[in-house]
Amino acid sequence: MSDALLLTPLNALHLELGARMVPFAGYSMPLQYPAGLMAEHLHTRGKAGLFDVSHMGQLRVTPRTGTLEDAALALESLIPVDLAGLGANRQRYGFLTNEKGGIRDDLMVANMGDWLFVVVNASCKEADTALMQAALGDRIVIEPQADRALLALQGPEAVHVLADLCPQAEAMRFMDAIEADVDGVRCTVTRSGYTGEDGFEIGIPAEHAEQIARALLADERVLPIGLGARDSLRLEAGLCLYGNDLDETTTPVEAALTWAMQKSRREGGARAGGYPGAEIIMAQARDGVSRLRVGLAAEGRAPVRGGTELFADAEGTQKVGVVTSGAFGPSVSAPVAMGYVATGHSAIGTVLYGALRGKFVPVQVRALPFVPPGFKR
Repeated sequence: MSDALLLTPLNALHLELGARMVPFAGYSMPLQYPAGLMAEHLHTRGKAGLFDVSHMGQLRVTPRTGTLEDAALALESLIPVDLAGLGANRQRYGFLTNEKGGIRDDLMVANMGDWLFVVVNASCKEADTALMQAALGDRIVIEPQADRALLALQGPEAVHVLADLCPQAEAMRFMDAIEADVDGVRCTVTRSGYTGEDGFEIGIPAEHAEQIARALLADERVLPIGLGARDSLRLEAGLCLYGNDLDETTTPVEAALTWAMQKSRREGGARAGGYPGAEIIMAQARDGVSRLRVGLAAEGRAPVRGGTELFADAEGTQKVGVVTSGAFGPSVSAPVAMGYVATGHSAIGTVLYGALRGKFVPVQVRALPFVPPGFKR
């Protein structure tokens, strides 16, 4: 393990729990624990799993002058999502775009009442902060919360586990965001996550991270979960991983993420456009695109991994797409994947062929997600 890797506040606990540590986004992170990837995945689907996601960027955004709505409107100049209309104690998914309509990063924004809580990907947090500062520094104050940890508690039992330490959690709905005491420590709590299950993400002062993690793990319904199961869980749920399924060359329309752009920000809406790449994205939403992100299911037990080329024919003469994420899905006992394919080959049920070890394996276009979502609406 390189000495240059950053450590989360829970690093010592991971080692104590027997985690296999790997480099990820500049951090030393747990890939899996002694239970193993399969057990961790299924335990999260059936009970509750605890993830250390402290590598993510947590930003506190406030208006430099004016109201919180002014800060939200400022962010809307970079993010094609209705943030000005985001109610107090509510959260939305969104993305930063570039001048070509590509996605710089995907993120979460919560209205905490008198400040905005923005959570960005670990690999992009410095660039995102610099971008916001350069573009909006005269309108908003951006404070990176480097002294805070972030835990995700996911699974159908998550609400019952967390309610023992934070009674307010039980009344929260999907995408609610509050500040509340967890085991006596003031935290941010959002009812959201990255597994397709009901769950929560808990922002914690770093000095209390181990206390709260141990309190949650003391519940027999909770197991620690590593990056391996996190990836298979999110893939079954049809959720994108930035750097794999999204990047600066993919637009929200190609990525099938236009659902995240509310009516007010779309063409003809009250605040349409005004963000980088708006004309390109609105034209794509109106006229269509040449490729789309789709779910993919391979025959047999061997997964088609990211980078696998997809063809329209079993001889591999007509390339029509590429797999961006692929793994074995423990919940469905079958390989699951997603990728981009030519629009003419994107219909559900279309059979394509993935180049796998010198052969062309049948891969069927499938609807996402692969498992029913467990969110509390």
